[in-house]
Amino acid sequence: MTPAATQAHVLGFPRIGAQRELKTAVEAYWRGALDEAGLRAVGRELRLRHWALQEAAGLDLITVGDFAFYDHLHNATALCSAAPARFGLDEIDLAGYFAMARGTPAQPALAMKKWFDTNYHYLQPELSEDLRLALDRDWLFPEVDEALAQGYRVKAVLPGPLTWLWLSAAAPGFDKLRLLSRLLNVYYAAVAELKRRGVAWLQLDEPILALDLPAEWLTAYRTVYRELAPAAPPMLLATYFGDVSEHATLLTSLPVAGLHLDLVRSPQQLQVFLREYPHDKVLSLGVVDGRNVWRTDLARALAVLHPAKAQLGERLWVSASCSLLHVPHDLAQETRLDPRIKNWMAFANQKLDELALLKRALDQGEAAIWPALQASAQAIEDRRRAPSTTVAAVRERVAALTPAAAERRSDFSRRIEAQQARLGLPLLPTTTIGSFPQTAEIRAVRAAYKAGEQSEADYLAAMKSEIRRCVERQEALGLDVLVHGEAERNDMVEYFGEQLDGFAFTRHGWVQSYGSRCVKPPVIYGDVARPRPMTVAWSAYAQSLTDKPMKGMLTGPLTMLFWSFVRDDLPRQDVALQLALALRDEVVDLERSGIPIIQIDEPALREGLPLKRADWPAYLDWAVRAFRITAAGVRDDTQIHTHMCYSEFNDILSAIAALDADVITIETARSHMQLLEGFAEFEYPNHIGPGVFDVHSPHVPSQAQMTALLERALQCVPAERLWVNPDCGLKTRAWPEVEAALARMVASACALRAQISARSVGNDRARSPAGSGDAALPMPV
Repeated sequence: MTPAATQAHVLGFPRIGAQRELKTAVEAYWRGALDEAGLRAVGRELRLRHWALQEAAGLDLITVGDFAFYDHLHNATALCSAAPARFGLDEIDLAGYFAMARGTPAQPALAMKKWFDTNYHYLQPELSEDLRLALDRDWLFPEVDEALAQGYRVKAVLPGPLTWLWLSAAAPGFDKLRLLSRLLNVYYAAVAELKRRGVAWLQLDEPILALDLPAEWLTAYRTVYRELAPAAPPMLLATYFGDVSEHATLLTSLPVAGLHLDLVRSPQQLQVFLREYPHDKVLSLGVVDGRNVWRTDLARALAVLHPAKAQLGERLWVSASCSLLHVPHDLAQETRLDPRIKNWMAFANQKLDELALLKRALDQGEAAIWPALQASAQAIEDRRRAPSTTVAAVRERVAALTPAAAERRSDFSRRIEAQQARLGLPLLPTTTIGSFPQTAEIRAVRAAYKAGEQSEADYLAAMKSEIRRCVERQEALGLDVLVHGEAERNDMVEYFGEQLDGFAFTRHGWVQSYGSRCVKPPVIYGDVARPRPMTVAWSAYAQSLTDKPMKGMLTGPLTMLFWSFVRDDLPRQDVALQLALALRDEVVDLERSGIPIIQIDEPALREGLPLKRADWPAYLDWAVRAFRITAAGVRDDTQIHTHMCYSEFNDILSAIAALDADVITIETARSHMQLLEGFAEFEYPNHIGPGVFDVHSPHVPSQAQMTALLERALQCVPAERLWVNPDCGLKTRAWPEVEAALARMVASACALRAQISARSVGNDRARSPAGSGDAALPMPV
């Protein structure tokens, strides 16, 4: 392909396949139904297909290295042979790669964290002084050879070395930069190998530049890129997810051939870079949104690009803001989506076409794409004028909110007394996070009902039967607080969105969340309201089956916001308040139906945190307010839970405390309760339930392993404030492993409960005067 004056490319492309072929193949491999050769063949077919799409759209560079069987950062870990010694791997073959991702009977998996402020999860590398680092040519290079054999002009992509190092886990006090020299040796060998193979460009992703980096890390950029430049192909240093203009002088002085800027997240930074941009570097501008599904306003994008084109000429590249990993594959598959709403949208394939259109307009003039420009303008205007996007009653209700709407009636100390009097829970109460296994039978019933192939009566009977089985199983296991199991729910966000006004839904809009886990985010296109109760009937039915407390399960307003494709024509805090009011109505109705505990899941609270600390207070103010509005309409004796997972929470503990949930459950099994230490140092005031087993591993820990975790938790949290639960929901697991894990969890809690009571009785007797008789057993708090 002959390079055009303006270069068009993408930073990355969705890897799962338009029909989730990668998910199917990986899970078949895990089950033993597909061998390694078969799995690799599926991967190769997907890569070839996605490269062909990029070429067909008219892109000038084909991006290679964005594919992964689990996670792209984990691929870099494998490329560097950076397996922690605890896994005992001499080399990282595919089996070892998945062992690190999913855990083994002897070792928990690598920790899983959120990729900056997205709902994509990465596997966190582990650093130590004795970490082995060496180039493994079985990773990346075979894919590069595949693309070169097709005759493509290849742009290889890797996480930048400083980003890989920064995102890694290390013991407290360990200086990660101590490993930089050894890591650089591996990267030097890798980039030299890419150059030898004839790769046209190397894209090194350094999104940590959008964070508040310490001075020594910024200084390290000069060292890293000075060392790599002589050996590497021309390097494009890619930044995204935020403003990096404060580092403009540093970045433009590095010995790289070009920079990429995210102009969707931070359009203002372009002017800073253009002021004195070097004459020997290309500038890639991300003007197509790589994280949302809305159609690009081509006229607005060209208004940004034309001045840059005038200054840079052939050194201007056009791209999406970040990798297209975060959007679905192809809007053309959405044959049942409202045509009007569909016309406002663009998925990954359509975004490739948008980039090609922008490139043509820059090279040939806007007349060359005039019909596309008109269609874009008409779609943008139609969306702005659509009556369904603005609902006066919803806007008025938000405007009428007062500070009192976010306040519970009493403080926590009074509430917890009322709740214990109502619930009568033992010390170390046991519960789960909410979902139970979604079996093939459950999914089939749900799909048949949705397709109109099963009557409503039969569907309701099937779901009630599953809820009854779920309740019976929990009672047999001895759990203290039960859940209904969520058999009727397809997804924790989509299920609610389907019942709220202002949401649209796709059939094939899947994006990868982690590993083989894909989600289909709903689309918030208009003002949000709840026309009727959503969960009350299911929860009330479940409560009627047992004398034990039943939790009502809701997804919180922030998670609904951030795990949807949210409208970009209204401030996010306004959308969050609309969601909070809709969910508040559900919370109040659950209480009225007799549900004593209501869990409002907010795993996305940390995810939404801005990357720059200066922006944190404003975000946390409206985020905490939205949660509190959702929860504050209930009586003192109704217990509010929340759940959070797979993020770093220690730096926002004051905001988590400000949520004022009566109980918080968190994921801690993979980190051996390390996250809990921050809550202890902060002196978190309310009840807390740290996870005692990893729900994303197929391996069931022993009772002794769970007991060890709980004993560590008791060093951080007083027994009277400690709950016992899994890390997260059990939707993706099978019933045999779930029942085995929960039985051990309950047994561990009961054993520790007995020990604590025995110690308490012994202490009371030791304090009692001689001859006073046995002391009364202490009542659990």
